[in-house]
Amino acid sequence: MTVVSMTGFARAQGRLEVSQEGASGESPGASWIWEVRSVNGRGLDVRMRLPQGFESLDGPARAAVARHVVRGNVSLTLQVEAARDGTACVVNQVLLESLATLATDLARRHPDLAPARIDGLMGLRGVLDLANTEVATGPEAEAARARRDEALLAGLEQAMDGLSAARRAEGARLADVLTGILDQIDTLRARAGALAATQPEALRERLRQQVAALLDVTPMPSEERLHQEAAILAVKADVREELDRLSAHIGAARDLLATEGVVGRRLDFLCQEFNREANTLCSKSTDSDLTALGLALKAAIDQLREHVQNIE
Repeated sequence: MTVVSMTGFARAQGRLEVSQEGASGESPGASWIWEVRSVNGRGLDVRMRLPQGFESLDGPARAAVARHVVRGNVSLTLQVEAARDGTACVVNQVLLESLATLATDLARRHPDLAPARIDGLMGLRGVLDLANTEVATGPEAEAARARRDEALLAGLEQAMDGLSAARRAEGARLADVLTGILDQIDTLRARAGALAATQPEALRERLRQQVAALLDVTPMPSEERLHQEAAILAVKADVREELDRLSAHIGAARDLLATEGVVGRRLDFLCQEFNREANTLCSKSTDSDLTALGLALKAAIDQLREHVQNIE
């Protein structure tokens, strides 16, 4: 089976190498963690959380996800923790003074509000950061950042490989579940076929009863009307066409489960066809046992579609 699930999780972690120049633009020896999670979705939707200063990874990271995932909602998170050695606190003085001025102005206009505290301002994003004490500038910094991004993207590939493996493993489990449900549907179809084979005799008895009732009507119904009534009952009771189409749909579903590539949408559409035949079978049934089998078919088909929603 080659079924791929849209549900999976993977994680990769490592450490950035210190540049030879000692000024790579990030904390030397910084550790990183990629976490990627995917759930079912109609298309590919990637949501990404990157630390400040790593925005250059956004486009390449999305491209990396698209190489591995065709459908699903994917959440991607990068955590980078700077090493403590050789780092110092760097305060964005311009941003801090601007926030302090804004806080003072708000306190004057809204005296009921609690005044801003310095620890609160320092905790805002972009005010305080850990940075290398020897931050490189110029071409060396750009080259160092390029090496940093290359190393992080290589780590992302590890995480995406892990996600692909997790999705394939979950897909293999789903394939076994789907095969079991298809077997159940096929068994119900065979039982319905055996029961439908007994319907002609029941139909003849029903016709005899209806004709007897019609003979009591004045004036006597015409032969054409009698033929029309017989034809209507015969069409209503005949479910062989629906059972034949169910058999064809079961075969098509088994073929899709063994097909390479993205099959989730086609299986979902096929489930709609399954349900259509089961509905028609129930509406045509003139026997309570056949109706019960039709309802059991609908329940199994609904279970099939529920699992198909998680297939890529």
